[in-house]
Amino acid sequence: MTRQTASDRRRPATQEDVARAVGVSRTLVSFAFRGAPGVSQQTREAIFEAAARLGYRQNAAAADLASKSASAIGLYLLDIRNETYAEILTGIRDSLEDVRNRLVLSVAHSRGGTEQAGIESLIEARVGIVIGATLLDSDDHVRELSRSVPVVSVARRIEGVDSVYSDDRLGARAAMEHLLSLGHTRIAHFTGPSPFGYQDRELAYEQAMREAGLSPWVVVGDDYTQEAAERLALRLFETESRPTAVFAHNDQIALGIREAAYAKGLRVPEDLSLIGYDDSRLARLRGIDLTSVDLGALQLGRVAGAAALERLRAPHAPAVDARSEPRLVVRASTAPPRPGRRG
Repeated sequence: MTRQTASDRRRPATQEDVARAVGVSRTLVSFAFRGAPGVSQQTREAIFEAAARLGYRQNAAAADLASKSASAIGLYLLDIRNETYAEILTGIRDSLEDVRNRLVLSVAHSRGGTEQAGIESLIEARVGIVIGATLLDSDDHVRELSRSVPVVSVARRIEGVDSVYSDDRLGARAAMEHLLSLGHTRIAHFTGPSPFGYQDRELAYEQAMREAGLSPWVVVGDDYTQEAAERLALRLFETESRPTAVFAHNDQIALGIREAAYAKGLRVPEDLSLIGYDDSRLARLRGIDLTSVDLGALQLGRVAGAAALERLRAPHAPAVDARSEPRLVVRASTAPPRPGRRG
């Protein structure tokens, strides 16, 4: 009979306790938790069952130090308030559900200026790889970073770096073709500052306008938030010269424009057609019914998580280039312009 003292009950369980309970060596327990070869499935399950029974929790950071490797996955999110990034996070978690890699999160804000600090915090946490959604620095800087810690870029393609992205030019083209087919000619594009690698939606908009014989009308805000877009739109809607349709860089901007329109007595879509981008949960709500481009954020996250795991397993494999095609989801926020408002 084993006698347990009060101090034993307070002491956290160790790998040695698990090994003793299963009747194996502590080294074999360590191998099981690290996912190393040499442990049968039956023994591995017995080890995990004993660990759960004893309340053993692996110190993942200490395990990384002991093995001289970093298995943790760092995730940098541009703006957690934007539901698209929350969906990417959910997708990444889905892909990591059956593995024991830690996920370390760092969140910036869409106003920028904090990307370097956010990435550095992940490196200091000894992550083995960084998933960046979305990285706004130059391609060269990201490639330089990837030489010290592998990088998976989400929602942006970077040559020579694992990239998981949706074709923004294709998505913007679908949005513009929809508005043009409805008969709109006064189409504005609301966006934010144009950092590196984040301009494809704007470029595709400008190309579509010029091909239609129209002049592009780009409105640039301080950032990519709903608040910034609402401030800009309020000023624009005070003038007689206003668009009949707006293609917004993302759903957050589109919702800001929608708020400004209603504040000025304009109706969507009767007075203003509106298209967003991302197809976030808010766009799908009844009463909002925002026409939007679905970039498949959840699936982007799942593919990015899988790419990160594969990069940890195969550090020298060629860079992943995973491109997906977005789709336009037409809802109630777009309609033909009212007679007399086509010009």
